[in-house]
Amino acid sequence: MNHNSLHCILSPDILRAVARDASPEDSARILRTLEIDQSFRLARAEIAGRQGPVTQMAAVAEVGGVPHRTIYDQAHSQQTTPGKLVRAEGDPASADPSVNAAYDNFGLTYKFFQEVFSRDSIDGQGMPIRALVHYGNDYDNAFWDGQGSMFFGDGGAMLTDTTQGLDVIGHELTHGVTQVEANLIYSGQSGALNESMSDVFGSLVKQYHLGQSADQADWLIGADIVGPLLQPALRSMKAPGTAHAHDNQPADMGSYVQTMADNGGVHINSGIPNKAFHVVATSLDGPAWKAAGQIWYDALTNPRLKPNATFTSFAAITLNQARIRYGTTSSEAGAVQAGWDAVKVPLH
Repeated sequence: MNHNSLHCILSPDILRAVARDASPEDSARILRTLEIDQSFRLARAEIAGRQGPVTQMAAVAEVGGVPHRTIYDQAHSQQTTPGKLVRAEGDPASADPSVNAAYDNFGLTYKFFQEVFSRDSIDGQGMPIRALVHYGNDYDNAFWDGQGSMFFGDGGAMLTDTTQGLDVIGHELTHGVTQVEANLIYSGQSGALNESMSDVFGSLVKQYHLGQSADQADWLIGADIVGPLLQPALRSMKAPGTAHAHDNQPADMGSYVQTMADNGGVHINSGIPNKAFHVVATSLDGPAWKAAGQIWYDALTNPRLKPNATFTSFAAITLNQARIRYGTTSSEAGAVQAGWDAVKVPLH
């Protein structure tokens, strides 16, 4: 596992790009977020180096079939261990809206995976999930730490309260599912697939909660938590590269970005498989979480999906899964082929 990987909703290249054009005050806030992210990465790497491989992500809850949520208040500190416990599973609502939003959106994400895929939490075995809210001062990010905790900033220059984004929470918790099932290396194409998986299922969590069909969904990521500097959203799965003024995502392999930044462009190039999924989902009738989501989930949980997967190898698995589940000449298999053709990813 890449224990020093930090799965943030906002990539460092976007933070730097916005900081260059922002006011001095906003730029200072954004740079503080970058410093926090980097210090956390270094701390994770140091801990991983001392401890060696981690074999279990967290203790398993004793009771299956229900979420096991705990919410902690970090009181604007940069402490990475849980702060004050402010709400546990089954507790009444708090006076703090961030606590309640984290609790509720954890529950909605759990409900989606349980009801759609019969998956009991992140690891499929009832794994407890922790939220650490009010992390840092003006912290413009949210992230999954790979160890069972999600950290939420209150926002500053670029984001608002990150607990309010259901798709963002779905995105980050899906990093945990991907870690358990495929452990996709967080670099290059496998890293971009890792990010795309989170965007796909984060969007599906929101669509499922809203009862939307694929055609009704906006396919935007983070629209509920962006501030004025990033309107209208963090990313667009429908039209990569159009979400905000600094959005540099390519929509197909013809514009694939070769870069050393952002772990080899994991957030940038994730737009390519995102667009493929959007084409698949909107080519089929009904909700995206049914056929398209099932095919992607089948592919994610397929042992053939290796940690160093490429777009092509993943695409081939999705097509094979569509044929197995729905038939070789089915509309679902045809939609998968059309999705990858649309983004110029060969299937072999």
